[in-house]
Amino acid sequence: MVKKEKTEEQPKNLTDNVETPPLSSTERFIEENQKTFVYGVIVIVVLVLAIIGYVRFIRTPHIHQAWEEAYKAEFYFERDSFRLALYGDGFFPGFLDVIDDYGRTPMGNASRYYAGVCYMRLGDYDEAIRHLKRFKSNDPMVGAMAMGIIGDANVELGNYNEAVKYYINAVNKAENELISPTFLMKAAKVYEEMGEYQEALKLYERIKTEYYGTSEQHNVEKFIKRAELLSKQ
Repeated sequence: MVKKEKTEEQPKNLTDNVETPPLSSTERFIEENQKTFVYGVIVIVVLVLAIIGYVRFIRTPHIHQAWEEAYKAEFYFERDSFRLALYGDGFFPGFLDVIDDYGRTPMGNASRYYAGVCYMRLGDYDEAIRHLKRFKSNDPMVGAMAMGIIGDANVELGNYNEAVKYYINAVNKAENELISPTFLMKAAKVYEEMGEYQEALKLYERIKTEYYGTSEQHNVEKFIKRAELLSKQ
């Protein structure tokens, strides 16, 4: 029996006749922008390496150098030699030099606080305020102290409203029994100086009720009676 000849050839490759599904919009976008993605990754890697290099080889040594430069100024500050602490002694820099050269470092920031205190002790209250306003701190106590000194400087300048504002800001920032009642007392006395005895009385009452056991609370009763008496005149 003769086999029937095949009339049709079988395709050599079954996939030749299979249609390729169209690319999705996402796949097409990736394919068209592949080089852009690669270049973008390279740029990111280079940027990260640059940041690491900056922090390791420039920023960190710069920070250490700032602390080393300021040590003599701190020495003078601790000995109440405020002019030498500010301006240096001709051999070692003062806080103003540290601010100029290392202002973006933690020591440069701390030097603004030191400089503010130095100017305050030297009687230059405007400069004290200028430097202390530029000082930044996340520590509630240190930040409150800076605000309190700004308040003191404003009192010396006769800017009583500004002084009260900074004293109250210091109270709110510190929120502790160590320095908050001190600044409340200062603010109350400024109110008395302004003749606003009712406002002073409110702050004295706060000391009495909120800061029991503090030295300010032990002595506040006489200030309350005085403010009450003056407010009735």
